[in-house]
Amino acid sequence: MVQMAEERDGHVPVLREEVVAALNIARDSVVVDATYGRGGHTRAIMARLGEGGRMVVIDRDPEAVARAREEWSADQRIDIVQAPFSRLRAILEDYDLCGHVTGILFDLGVSSPQLDDASRGFSFSHDGPLDMRMNPASGIGAADWLEQVEEADLVRVLKTLGEERFARRVAASIKAHGRFDTTGELARVVAGAVPTREPGKHPATRTFQAIRMAVNRELEEIESVLPQALDALAQGGRLVVISFHSLEDRLVKRFIRDQSRGDPYPPDLPVRHDMLNPRLRPVGKATRASGDELHANRRARSAVLRVAEKVSAT
Repeated sequence: MVQMAEERDGHVPVLREEVVAALNIARDSVVVDATYGRGGHTRAIMARLGEGGRMVVIDRDPEAVARAREEWSADQRIDIVQAPFSRLRAILEDYDLCGHVTGILFDLGVSSPQLDDASRGFSFSHDGPLDMRMNPASGIGAADWLEQVEEADLVRVLKTLGEERFARRVAASIKAHGRFDTTGELARVVAGAVPTREPGKHPATRTFQAIRMAVNRELEEIESVLPQALDALAQGGRLVVISFHSLEDRLVKRFIRDQSRGDPYPPDLPVRHDMLNPRLRPVGKATRASGDELHANRRARSAVLRVAEKVSAT
């Protein structure tokens, strides 16, 4: 049934079986899917929850939330919230669930349905209005952002978020062009500014990624939510994160590392290990998609799964 639903929707969730195993789901678990998307992970989780289980799903994309409400309207075990996941603590406080959650999942980045819908303006492959907002009713779209951003700031964004080697050339071409209205228009200008081609990659790939991440403040969202997720978990609860960008993964890896080390005492202070008060324990190593999954789903090629367990109630 799960497989049929996903094929009908045209979306296959990345690392689904690994996510379900990492969440260590019992029939009475309380699980948060903080990035619902098209619900592939949620379906797999709900299939393992019993009548006493509970689930909260969050997404800032109104289309994703509308699909979730349509699919789960008759199931009393699930609550659906439209919001950025940086509001996690407030959402869970509304449901009196802070400190009682047994598993939280983040599947970071943009979803395949968002990329495939030309009207959302995420992709250089489908010409449409240049928007890129995960919630089109909030903030400013990519066209307005590009019009307002200073060239030096655009260079920094392209270098940092897009790892674009030709950031200065691309930024200069974008600012010289003036107002952009469509994704195709931006893709053509960027392609003209990039002097070399990477095999199998459109020359505008890095620029589109960087602009999307800046418009949606994606790294800031992650930095804000990770401490909230830790507070929300019960002792023994699992934090499960899928990253698709090296900067995302670096934030997650550093957070798990720091929280597993415990309190930051000076290095020359004689402190016993049991005094450090670590709050997380890494579970296994970083996981990537298998060869079979990569063959079936190209989006999984850059996915990195990290898992940690809360070991302290404080």
